[in-house]
Amino acid sequence: MIVGVPREIKTAEHRVALVPAGVESLVGDGHSVLVEEGAGIGSGFADEAYRVAGGTLVPRAADVWAKAEMVVKVKEPIEPEWPCMRKGQVVFTYFHFAASEPLTQAVIKSGIVAIAYETVQLASGELPLLTPMSEVAGRMAVQEGAKYLEKVYGGSGILLGGVPGVLPAEVLIIGGGVVGANAAKMAAGLGARVTLLDLSLDRLRYLADVLPSNVDLLYSNRHNLLEQLSRADLVIGAVLLPGAKAPKLVRRDDLKLMKPGSVIVDVAVDQGGCIETIKPTTHENPVYVVDGIIHYGVANMPGGVPRTSTLGLTNATFPYAKRLARRGWKQACKDDPALFLGLNVVEGKVVYPAVAETFGLPSADPKTLV
Repeated sequence: MIVGVPREIKTAEHRVALVPAGVESLVGDGHSVLVEEGAGIGSGFADEAYRVAGGTLVPRAADVWAKAEMVVKVKEPIEPEWPCMRKGQVVFTYFHFAASEPLTQAVIKSGIVAIAYETVQLASGELPLLTPMSEVAGRMAVQEGAKYLEKVYGGSGILLGGVPGVLPAEVLIIGGGVVGANAAKMAAGLGARVTLLDLSLDRLRYLADVLPSNVDLLYSNRHNLLEQLSRADLVIGAVLLPGAKAPKLVRRDDLKLMKPGSVIVDVAVDQGGCIETIKPTTHENPVYVVDGIIHYGVANMPGGVPRTSTLGLTNATFPYAKRLARRGWKQACKDDPALFLGLNVVEGKVVYPAVAETFGLPSADPKTLV
């Protein structure tokens, strides 16, 4: 198989979908790997490293897209890349379709086989290709939130962990999944007073065993959410419904309950966000203010730490990419139920129910297509 690795062109996205070690492994299996020049530089991997590993360097992304039978990426194809996608080509990346109807329609029109990292799901319910970036995003959410609480950035001027004789900041985390748990660890480690909300009592019981004592665990309902919003200096949205749009849990009117200069970091923004007033932002312009509350909505947060993120991501994605290359997408998805759930759009047909439901589209049974 010819595998292609284009350079990411989304704003401030410096990750790369395949590291030189992965190229070497694929070439050792008899595949060809086309790598766009400069694809790995942002993550610290020089072109020469890919060449030594057996990859073929090509000067333009168009050359990668035109020749590759499978394209591996980090972020969803953005508008300049849509014309490059072609019928029958496999694209393996984060898609987050529910957040973008134009992307969904472009992929349907293109006829590609879209396999989304974020919906590959193990029998246990774990999302193995989302987990590493959720870990990064959860930890970064606290790091960024702490920064924007500083007065110079318009925040209330509170140090997250406080000092002896001065109370620490109050951090509210909505959602106890991988993002929420990592955010709680980070905030608690810095000395903040943390409250985490989740709907699952089983999950709350588990978190009670693994999180430090300065994390309070609370069942998520509207009453508890509003009560905690009024106390919070930093709110982290960490809600995920696999493949579907995130529910809007914090409404515009709820911001009136919050203290001026408080900060919201909505990690769910790439799935539409769980805060009604959130919108996607970039690393260059990460924040804006609504009703005196600072909103941080960077949709590719892990792109800000590309070296860590690339290594963490490719550790998880590469075994699946290797299977797709070796067996072809149909056989690989037949053999692996987790990878089968990664199928979102197959040659013009939406096969992931949550995506179809989001946009009122017909949903095909993927079992009839593999």
